[in-house]
Amino acid sequence: MRILVAVATRHGATREIAEQIAATATMTLEQTGVAAQAEVLDAEHVTSFAAYDAALLGSAVYLGHWLESARRLVREHQDELRRIPVWLFSSGPVGQQTRAGEDPVDVSDVLVATTAREHRLFGGRIERARLRFPERAVVTALRVKDGDNRDWPVIRAWARAIASELAAVPAGEQRER
Repeated sequence: MRILVAVATRHGATREIAEQIAATATMTLEQTGVAAQAEVLDAEHVTSFAAYDAALLGSAVYLGHWLESARRLVREHQDELRRIPVWLFSSGPVGQQTRAGEDPVDVSDVLVATTAREHRLFGGRIERARLRFPERAVVTALRVKDGDNRDWPVIRAWARAIASELAAVPAGEQRER
């Protein structure tokens, strides 16, 4: 089983989530007797999904949206992505929601384009020293404190759940529509 974890990140925190997901999914699949390899690539370096049995796509969230490199990846490869199981994850929205029930990240177009099975939102990491001036201005205006809000046990549990789902379907078999 070959899995691609494609990620768009500005400061590395979302890539660290992608690496943890890849490692946990691989280990879980191997524990169930499925030979597995998970590769983590930056979204802008992905040229094809043809060699993969599944994909996990993730992006840092800025102003409620995925980074352009992740959105471009989906636009350019949506036909390939519809042929394999896909999961989505987002990292790092900051500030308070303005309305009850409002989703802090809009991935509706990505969900439609990929027919992804699920989207998960994980906390991110804020380190003002690593941010560019406009980013620092936004987190200051939103009164966001520095800190690492990634919940590693939750991230690993999600990766294990995906691996369990993949282990139940033979490699190369198309998902049901």
